[in-house]
Amino acid sequence: MMGYFAYLQTSTGPLMPFLRDELDLSYTVGGLHLSAFAFGSVLVGLGADRVVKRYGRHRAFWGGGLTMAVGTFALLLGRHAAMTIFGTWLMGLGGSMLLVNVHSSLGDLHRTRRAVAITEANIAAVGSAMLAPLLIGLMQSVEVGWRAALVLMLVLYGVILLRFRHIPVPRPHKTATDDAAPDVPLPGAFWAYWLFMLFGVSIEWCVAFWGADFLASSVGLATELASALMTVYLAAMLLGRIVTSRLARRYPVRPLLLGSIGITAVGFPLFWLAPVAPLNVLGLFIAGVGIANFFPLGYTAAANVVPDQQDTASARLSLSAGLAIMSMPQILGILADAVQIKNAFGVVIVLLLLMMITAFAARKIPDVDQSQATSSL
Repeated sequence: MMGYFAYLQTSTGPLMPFLRDELDLSYTVGGLHLSAFAFGSVLVGLGADRVVKRYGRHRAFWGGGLTMAVGTFALLLGRHAAMTIFGTWLMGLGGSMLLVNVHSSLGDLHRTRRAVAITEANIAAVGSAMLAPLLIGLMQSVEVGWRAALVLMLVLYGVILLRFRHIPVPRPHKTATDDAAPDVPLPGAFWAYWLFMLFGVSIEWCVAFWGADFLASSVGLATELASALMTVYLAAMLLGRIVTSRLARRYPVRPLLLGSIGITAVGFPLFWLAPVAPLNVLGLFIAGVGIANFFPLGYTAAANVVPDQQDTASARLSLSAGLAIMSMPQILGILADAVQIKNAFGVVIVLLLLMMITAFAARKIPDVDQSQATSSL
């Protein structure tokens, strides 16, 4: 189901040139599809824990997957921008509800090893994300049409639903104080990692969304080649998560977080400032290895702070990711219009510095739950 979510989320970018041609959409209107998807994530981040409390994880999990499928049908059948944007909003709403329940369930099922479980789940996500542009391009090139690539995933979802819908979704972990204090505020260290994830996901999507444009306009590559080379970024993310899933079995989360920042700090300047294209692409690969783990490790670090509030933590972290995707690529695009895309990418350096500050700040903030997380962090 993580692969199902990531494939459909990623597909909104590669299919956009074809959709824009069919419906005669501007870049601004085309970009609203990603914003609508992210806005769905924001809404889920504000209320998913309440939905789970009322209806249970099992219904929220499968209902989220079904809602994402309905949104995908709306996108496929839409012949007007209002319909296709509504479809991507439904995709974001349902997909994020699914994602929240995947992460919270894994957090409760593998409490002391949630870093391994969540990172491995995100390996499935990035692996499927790599397939989206390849299959969309293939289906279009053989004149079947890009919609067939999305229909294929919907058929797969139907198979998954029929095969696995009766398997219980792990229930929230309960403590003796749950009934007495059901709405315990999330502590300061959690919100520090929440900011870490906000900055990290911002970097991930700024590079993913604008990387091809940068390679074409600033590095001077042909547009088709620049787009194809973004597969290097996704492949690097896959490698980064595979390696980190192994390291997380032996090392605590915090040094892995700092290591991911360090790798990105080496790769991104090479991608951004190198004078020849091969070095730019090498930098993109190195940066992708580091960026890959900002989300899974940031999520794990935050969840470790509140081990008995996984539903609430997962919902609020979905809010962090949604705000990042909705805002930062758009901000970078506005800066690019004003000062050119190469200069605009300097915002990533600022975000890396902010990530470093929040990673250290999280360990300095005292709270009652920090002692519970020490062994995991």
